[in-house]
Amino acid sequence: MGLARFMSSTAGRLIRIIAGVALIAIGASMGGAGWVLAAVGVVPIAAGVFNVCLIAPILRAPFSGSKLRSS
Repeated sequence: MGLARFMSSTAGRLIRIIAGVALIAIGASMGGAGWVLAAVGVVPIAAGVFNVCLIAPILRAPFSGSKLRSS
């Protein structure tokens, strides 16, 4: 649950957004099939922006970042 709690923190959200931007940049620079990687990069950006932790349900923690931090 520590990982899920970190990922819902401000630092974790920023890391996800940065990782998503990096995936998009790498995928766009590759061209061709790299656009699939760029599309996948949207997922961590959306998770960071909307404050949800996609791995939290696997760890039996709340999906919402605000609920996760308060638990």
